[in-house]
Amino acid sequence: MPTFYEMGLSHPVIQATTNMGFEEATPIQEMAIPAAMAGRDIIGQAQTGTGKTAAFGIPLVEKMNADSGRTQGIVICPTRELAVQVAEELNRIGQFKGVRALPIYGGQDINRQIRALKNRPQIIVGTPGRLMDHMQRKTIRLDQIEMVVLDEADEMLNMGFLEDIENILKEIPLERQTLLFSATMPKPIQNLANQFLKEPEFIKIKTKEVTVPNTEQYYYEVQEKQKFDVLCRLLDIQSPELAIIFGRTKRRVDELFEALNKRGYSAEGIHGDLTQTRRNSVLRHFKEGIIDILVATDVAARGLDISGVTHVYNFDIPQDPESYVHRIGRTGRIGRTGLAVTLVTPRELNHLRLIEQLTNRKMIRKPIPTLNEAIEGQQRLAVEKLMRAVEEGNLHPYKQLAEDLLEANDSVTLLSAALKLLTKETDTTPIKLTEEAPLRQKRTDNKRGYGSRREGPYGNKKHKQMQKRR
Repeated sequence: MPTFYEMGLSHPVIQATTNMGFEEATPIQEMAIPAAMAGRDIIGQAQTGTGKTAAFGIPLVEKMNADSGRTQGIVICPTRELAVQVAEELNRIGQFKGVRALPIYGGQDINRQIRALKNRPQIIVGTPGRLMDHMQRKTIRLDQIEMVVLDEADEMLNMGFLEDIENILKEIPLERQTLLFSATMPKPIQNLANQFLKEPEFIKIKTKEVTVPNTEQYYYEVQEKQKFDVLCRLLDIQSPELAIIFGRTKRRVDELFEALNKRGYSAEGIHGDLTQTRRNSVLRHFKEGIIDILVATDVAARGLDISGVTHVYNFDIPQDPESYVHRIGRTGRIGRTGLAVTLVTPRELNHLRLIEQLTNRKMIRKPIPTLNEAIEGQQRLAVEKLMRAVEEGNLHPYKQLAEDLLEANDSVTLLSAALKLLTKETDTTPIKLTEEAPLRQKRTDNKRGYGSRREGPYGNKKHKQMQKRR
């Protein structure tokens, strides 16, 4: 595989990809980046897990003029989570070139978005419904857009966004460059490509079977409100040496690591809003063992050079199989067995099955641990600490003190007191986290009205209004 340096990219972009831990291009990047840099329209058929975000993100950033003071690129995504994830990755690719991407989605204050748009980001990453809202308000103008990316086009079709996408594309100048990425190519997507793309280059990548052989994979079915207590019990029982906990959003990461510290764990968080100095500081603390838990978003953890991670906890189930494989690939390295645990709400079980299907690996369901099991786990850890000290020796300075204590106390009482001091007390400090909405299940069949507004996942016209708010 070629390196990004060999692909003739600019120094600021190469510097960014190096910082992100990208070395060699993936097959879709190898094929898509040169074609996009040459100005070709592209249809990319690839599953998640192939590196497609960088495949369109690198040429998109390269073609932006950081000094133009106008928005020149737009990425259209099906969900707010993906819009945030793509914008974060684009900002990392563009960090040294001075190219900024702004996510625009429903559920966030529109006036805040309007203020952010006045700063003229070079790239907008948005969901169709919210983009249409801004177009109607004339707070987004598309008359100077030079490059358009449709990401997960088949998913947008499944969610009933086809008409919105067509309306958005009609407002963008004809002389634009258009890149369309989709895992599948149903007829309506082919028709969309025929209508809006000019002599596109078709790139198809076959997804290899993805396995992480050295990682045990478990899941626990829990209600959203139970998640944090279950996580704490698992940490007490499993006592990870170094653990990464993945949250879906930056807010989730901030709330999680603060809550963990309140309960006596040693944790710090990392996400896309951190300065590079702070980011480096957190990673140094984790690598040096000053903290033993790192809480992270997917994008923030991508490309991190971290070894020795024993446990990965998916506090929120990831958006797609690509993210799942990336997350659990952080553990079970260099011949060591790792453990990956996923907390799943009942409404997300179908999403879990999709990940199992596409990674060709079944996760083992485990019963929710009890508080007593958590206490026993900490007691077991205390015994291990004590026995390790015995094995290491060098106890001579303490022997006289021990003999004096034994004259006044029986040995069982004394040892019990020592174990009590070594045991981390199970903390039940009340913690309230902001609830995250469950992920929508991706439809994988094409039997029901592709592109039909009335036949979205809600089964009626109300779906249109609900999606408009995204």
